[in-house]
Amino acid sequence: MDALGFSREVVEAWTRAAADLYGWPLPAPPPLAQTPRDELSLEGGAKLYRFRGARRGLPLLLVPSLINRWYVLDLRPGASLVEALAGAGFDVWCLDWGIPEAEDRYLDWEAVLARLARAVRRVRREAKAPRAALLGYCMGGTLTAIHAAQHPDALAALVTLAAPIDFARGGQLRCMVEPRWFDADAIADAGNVAPMQMQAGFAALRPTLELGKLAALPDLATDPAARSAFLALDAWASDNIPFPAEAYRRYIRDLYQDNQLVAGTHCVAGREVRLTDIRCPTLAITASRDAICPPPAATALLDHVGASDRDALEVPGGHVGAVVGSRAAREMYPALIRWLAPRLASALPTSRL
Repeated sequence: MDALGFSREVVEAWTRAAADLYGWPLPAPPPLAQTPRDELSLEGGAKLYRFRGARRGLPLLLVPSLINRWYVLDLRPGASLVEALAGAGFDVWCLDWGIPEAEDRYLDWEAVLARLARAVRRVRREAKAPRAALLGYCMGGTLTAIHAAQHPDALAALVTLAAPIDFARGGQLRCMVEPRWFDADAIADAGNVAPMQMQAGFAALRPTLELGKLAALPDLATDPAARSAFLALDAWASDNIPFPAEAYRRYIRDLYQDNQLVAGTHCVAGREVRLTDIRCPTLAITASRDAICPPPAATALLDHVGASDRDALEVPGGHVGAVVGSRAAREMYPALIRWLAPRLASALPTSRL
């Protein structure tokens, strides 16, 4: 099941049927994640990617969701946040969490955040930088906010992109996991949460999406650019990974059900997580039609951080389209670059300017 609610088999069947019906040649798998990069190994299958380019200023680490593949941030040329940031001269890194195996069911919330902390330290060490900036997408933004609260002196800037913070405003997903009828412990006790289990919930948010895709097929037949974008997004959306059981238990119970981040009661490794401890420049980016992370759930971060330099940016689109859609490239990428440029450059030691 993909992030849009469809199995890889369904997507492939549609592609074959459309090729027969409209006379398309059967398309080759679209090239994804094309921005040139170097790879560093971390642990447990996790990796760091450093993208080639001018690399001016303090490093910027992109943190994707724990349950989706990282390359949504570098989907394809022209629809790649990585490409835009690297092209603007930033020293861009990305964390690839890796693919959890059955034995990773005991990877807990503390271990996930410890892995993020090690990634940040590695980026700073490799870049020889006193601080780094973080940009977290979806659950990656939630994790980066927690990290920023516990390591405020290590960060030059924090950007959250469609990232839930106030889970009481989480919309239909919050309703689905209401503790009166949803037992996160029972699910986690069975082992890693399979992609199909998670995507069934996302599909329920848009039950008519399948009909919409079918209706779009004639347009795709006559528009090669739209067809290429469709195939690239579906290739990513079909490439889902499990959620480690113990981390899932804490994520649902502590955040979605108990809303501990904004309540100020969340703890990681025995330490409180206080969003007021975040003092670096902070930007919360929201998507106007986001059903997975409604804008109020994300902008709540700005009501709780201790930073005086804080901004919000709303972009058109849904949870994924806001990152890889055509308007993202025209509107979100340039706005983000304008926001980051002075903050990453001004934080450099004089010797590096």
